[in-house]
Amino acid sequence: RGFDPTKGATAQPHELRPPAGQFFVASLHGEAIGCGGVKHHAGAPAEIKRMWIAPQARGLGLGRRLLATLEACARTGGAQVAHIETSAVLHEALGLYRSAGWVEVPPFNDEPFADHWFEKRLA
Repeated sequence: RGFDPTKGATAQPHELRPPAGQFFVASLHGEAIGCGGVKHHAGAPAEIKRMWIAPQARGLGLGRRLLATLEACARTGGAQVAHIETSAVLHEALGLYRSAGWVEVPPFNDEPFADHWFEKRLA
């Protein structure tokens, strides 16, 4: 099962720029090795979107640091709760979210590529 951005519950570029959100890119020697964004929603949970770590950068703690940065961004944006969804084939992501205190919840969107939906209290 692949990913088709035309079919997913996506984040548009303007939704990941201040004040609506923020997008982060981690790089090493000028090469992107990770990214993720936050969509802010006044009075509603923030959404963490497009979190990705390059295969050669996995296992170095970058995912955990990026997730903490995204959570802090959501908190700074006023969110008390954040949401994230992922695919069942992304075993590392599932393990990361669970170990970072994210709790699996019923689906909160109709993302066709998601099998697991998570929530975390930030405040």
